[in-house]
Amino acid sequence: MNARLRLERALAAVDAANVDDPNTVDVGGVLRPKELAHAELMTAWIERLVEAPTDAQRLAARAHHLRRWVSPRDAYPEGRAGYLNWRRDQGARQAEEVATILEACGYGTVTIERVQAIIRKERLRTDPQVQAHEDALCLVFLQTQLLDLAEQLGPERAVDVLAKTVKKMSPRGRSEALELELPPAGRAALEQALASVGSTPSGGA
Repeated sequence: MNARLRLERALAAVDAANVDDPNTVDVGGVLRPKELAHAELMTAWIERLVEAPTDAQRLAARAHHLRRWVSPRDAYPEGRAGYLNWRRDQGARQAEEVATILEACGYGTVTIERVQAIIRKERLRTDPQVQAHEDALCLVFLQTQLLDLAEQLGPERAVDVLAKTVKKMSPRGRSEALELELPPAGRAALEQALASVGSTPSGGA
């Protein structure tokens, strides 16, 4: 199969798996299935952040939260231990489901394992592809959840949460974050979070 057609087929299969998400998110005034919309935003950010993304990067971006709603966070105990167990189980399920989709589309073991490694964020900070994936994740979070976060937690707690987010981002990712169109309260919280971690965003990778 032609490589482009195989990629398009795999992306469409991932989208088909995410389209049934009962949760929705407002994107440009339109309510969309949450994980489908997030996957499309992830794809757009990877295309912007990376000069020539590999198929594995594009596939990982599209499948990063594959069918996440089937295992909700509130099905696990509160606290860090419950959160870590939820993340572990999500990762195992997503890795298995991604592999099934990609195998059906004709991808081999090397590409499938690379997609799984990016989704699991292995070697974050030392692997440029994984770091770009993390930057894209954080930017989608800021695009879609920053305002709700600020309203729910209040200014001080929102800044604390955002500080943890921007710590994971590269200088390039932080620079892109400051270019987002954000409401005044959201922008103020983001700028305070960046200041709190001693970050001076630049155009570097």
